Amino acid sequence: MNYAVSPCRLLAGLLFALVANGAAAASISTQVVDGSGQAVADAAVYAEAISGQAVSKPQRTADIEQKGRKFLPLMTVIQTGTEISFPNNDTVRHHVYSFSPPKIFELKLYTGTPGNPVVFDKPGSVVIGCNIHDQMVAYIHIVNTPYFGKTDAGGKVRLDGLVAGKYRLKAWHFSMPVGGTVPEKEITLAASDVAAALTMNLKPGAGTN
Repeated sequence: MNYAVSPCRLLAGLLFALVANGAAAASISTQVVDGSGQAVADAAVYAEAISGQAVSKPQRTADIEQKGRKFLPLMTVIQTGTEISFPNNDTVRHHVYSFSPPKIFELKLYTGTPGNPVVFDKPGSVVIGCNIHDQMVAYIHIVNTPYFGKTDAGGKVRLDGLVAGKYRLKAWHFSMPVGGTVPEKEITLAASDVAAALTMNLKPGAGTN
């Protein structure tokens, strides 16, 4: 008896699997507010799998440019293993550095784009500055998940492409008190989208929208 699978049947099975996987993907639409109910912009929001889903390797790179003697953007969220370039598009030289434990590095006085990007291979929060211009500061939050985003001016962000399972939804902001509790919520995803809200405590006087 011949148990060989015909090429047509094999192709049909692969197409069905792809469609099924695509249908199983869902999203989490998140609203982040502070203790007074005001929207929090530039918050990192990310979903960590807690039911054994595989975590993909990062396929992304990012840029943090220097322009007008500022770092742009102010806050960047990335997955561990991501490379970041620091192009200097200013009319003066800059000296970029970080003393934060997740990534200590230094790019000495330069213009243009350094030859090698910086790899951020540990999770956590990084503060970067310029050794020449003290007012320049930016923040990087590194997460161990491919499901992340940054809130807009209305404190909203949508995480797409999540497979079915259980997740821990978290948020981080550079104006959180040192040692403050990261807000989190457990989310169960099937094949439909979910809406969630997170409330975070910020330092007194921290700007929100």
